[in-house]
Amino acid sequence: GPKACMLQNPHAVMHIQDPASQRLTWNKPPKSVLVIKKIQDASLLQPFKELCVFLTEKNMIVYVERKVLADPVIQADESFAAVIQKFCTFREDLDDISNRVDFIICLGGDGTLLYASSLFQKSVPPVMSFHLGSLGFLTPFNFDTYQSQVTQIIEGNAAIILRSRLRVVKESREKNARVDKKGIIMTKGDSEGSRKAMQYQVLNEVVVDRGPFSYLSNVDLFLDGHLITTVQGDGVIVSTPTGSTAYAVAAGASMIHPNVPAIMITPICPHSLSFRPIVVPAGVELKIMLSRDSRNTAWVSFDGRKRQEICHGDNITITTSCFPVPSICFQDPVNDWFESLAQCLHWNVRKKQNYLSSKEDVF
Repeated sequence: GPKACMLQNPHAVMHIQDPASQRLTWNKPPKSVLVIKKIQDASLLQPFKELCVFLTEKNMIVYVERKVLADPVIQADESFAAVIQKFCTFREDLDDISNRVDFIICLGGDGTLLYASSLFQKSVPPVMSFHLGSLGFLTPFNFDTYQSQVTQIIEGNAAIILRSRLRVVKESREKNARVDKKGIIMTKGDSEGSRKAMQYQVLNEVVVDRGPFSYLSNVDLFLDGHLITTVQGDGVIVSTPTGSTAYAVAAGASMIHPNVPAIMITPICPHSLSFRPIVVPAGVELKIMLSRDSRNTAWVSFDGRKRQEICHGDNITITTSCFPVPSICFQDPVNDWFESLAQCLHWNVRKKQNYLSSKEDVF
């Protein structure tokens, strides 16, 4: 308009990037790779061995989690012992490998990719996921042609999609603290030492539920500091676009393409006929707290792990993380997503309507 404008160059605001234009590029040729294998799955032992031999023959530094090599079948394989000697090992939550790995290869199902995400609380290397699990919505690669596909990745010839994550901070009060009628924490000591904060990077969803209790969960949901609603039901799911096709879709949510910058809020069996799932902008800050009148505590999990109790005075803050997961595509972000919808969830599968010939009566 004549009085208001967004920027001097409005074309910069309206520019929309084609998801298919996102490509993997290397500043330098990759030298190290982290191989993540689903634990306690005998069917993955042979693919794991073949892949590791192939990578070592390409002079790649291979990182493997120590508990993977603890498998008795791997230890008993004398022909594989020489390859194991070349591995670099690490332990979850103890060894930091964030600055040592150039890219990641996952062997398993969707849970393997979620586990890979949890290993990196900041920047995540590009992830290549092979479909060797059950569902495989997030694992587009077939292992039958792994040699040519891995070679393409090493050469930097691949499309990539940035899957947003959630930065979640859970603040808990001390056990010796108490909460007054207004929900204010009362402690005897330094206020700074009265709370404990834990941070998580979540790829799929944060789930708050009623746990083992028979009563409804009763939690307050804040958006940018404003109370927007109180969830009364089995719980609530806060998910990324990637997580919209996981637990959220089973609870009645819409499916969002991973390139869409958004956060989805989905109630779990709400005791209300009007509580529909909603989508909010990726830049907002959400906060979940146990309602003052709640009859019981609640429980929270992060990508299905680290399950813990939420008590009065605790709060969970959720924002979009600055550290997405760069997932390598088989074709491109759009085609891969619709292929997964069709193959894994059988989206819009229906018997075709018969053709109506001109000779038949329309009525």
